[in-house]
Amino acid sequence: MKARDAENIVVYDIRGQICPSCLLFTLREVHELREALKEGRIEILIKTDNRDATATIPDAVASMGYDHFVEKKEGFYEIRIMRHKQQKLAD
Repeated sequence: MKARDAENIVVYDIRGQICPSCLLFTLREVHELREALKEGRIEILIKTDNRDATATIPDAVASMGYDHFVEKKEGFYEIRIMRHKQQKLAD
């Protein structure tokens, strides 16, 4: 279920699971890896075939202060979770 795609990307393949288990699984992993995520040392990539997860997961991680990106692939979706890129404040 967990693999490293690249040095800084932790990949979870949860295809076959349905919400809310997709959301609960992702929230647990985000919480477990929160320090590395917030420091920008890693990104999390969730592979899911549950369409509901493409809404519930991004909404939840956005409310936690993380950026996300959802991409449709052939037969599944990838949800990338990363550190929030802070915008520069105008002087």
